[in-house]
Amino acid sequence: MQLPDEVVDDVRKRLRRVAGQVQGVERMLEEGRECRDVVTQLSAASKALEQAGFRLVAAGLTYCLENPDQAKADGYAIDSVQKMFMKLA
Repeated sequence: MQLPDEVVDDVRKRLRRVAGQVQGVERMLEEGRECRDVVTQLSAASKALEQAGFRLVAAGLTYCLENPDQAKADGYAIDSVQKMFMKLA
């Protein structure tokens, strides 16, 4: 399944944001920052990573609904995309 360019761009942007958040967590640990601040930043990174995954799955579901026969031929039958969703949920 070929992902639309706007989906790829969005996911890449989200992943860059996550990478920055993880680097921020590393700096916070080096600086001896408060535990609650570090956990808050980790939570934000985790949520951002989940959102990137959900964006991909949403694109997959859209593809499956718009092109059911081709999606199945490509190995993306609706049940397999639902399983991907459940891995993130």
